[in-house]
Amino acid sequence: MTTSAFPSPAADYSEDAIDLVKHLIAHPSATYVMRATSDAMRDAAILPGSLLLVDTSLQANDGDIVVARLLSGFTVKRLRLSPRPRLVADNPAHPVVNIDEEEGIHIVGVVTTVITMPRRTR
Repeated sequence: MTTSAFPSPAADYSEDAIDLVKHLIAHPSATYVMRATSDAMRDAAILPGSLLLVDTSLQANDGDIVVARLLSGFTVKRLRLSPRPRLVADNPAHPVVNIDEEEGIHIVGVVTTVITMPRRTR
């Protein structure tokens, strides 16, 4: 079986290099990468194994997906401020976490980018 090479349709639009930091990260010194480990945010296209860019310099607003530190560890949920502050999963199988100042919940940062790789490398 032989294959023939053909020019890529993207060749006319190629750049020297793609700088992902420039395109995806507004505040490099305040941004870190974490990997999702649960399906709690599956309806927001955050799947186990997805990479999350988290900006710690942003003020979290209602509806933002945030990383929060709980007494039991870290969680990724959607912040809802009304009628009372809570963290809501985008998967109905996961419970709502009500935010009570006495419980020690702390918003660490706002998820700004989700990278989900459809093909796993080995």
